[in-house]
Amino acid sequence: KTMTDQPVTTSANKKKILFIDDDKFLLDMYVLKFSKAGYEVKTADSTDVGLKMLRDGYMPDVLLSDIVMPGMDGLELVGTIRKERLIPNAVVIMLTNQGSSDDIARAQKFNVDGYIVKATTIPSEVLAEVEKIYKSRKV
Repeated sequence: KTMTDQPVTTSANKKKILFIDDDKFLLDMYVLKFSKAGYEVKTADSTDVGLKMLRDGYMPDVLLSDIVMPGMDGLELVGTIRKERLIPNAVVIMLTNQGSSDDIARAQKFNVDGYIVKATTIPSEVLAEVEKIYKSRKV
């Protein structure tokens, strides 16, 4: 019996997701939620750490970033990612408490694929929204 008879369950089949947020509690919560849903989850607790991961070659299928963080904010991060073409095929979603129309308009300038307001969304809803945005982008 060869190894090829085994069902393939490699991490290559898993969607890779990167969360960038300075709130460790939230990161832990999302890691749990998305891991259980079959994602390969990585986190960065600052835009600097997230940017370094991407520049070092990490290619997530989905990037979720908060906006308000120390140093470079999440939208500046997205601007840098776009400029450097780091993850041209990734779905980019802002996950933030900034729900004002100004923030949303600013995010749209960076061609983000989605915008989720944390304060009004529980983790299972975030997961459902991410799935919906991902599917609509990948059709």
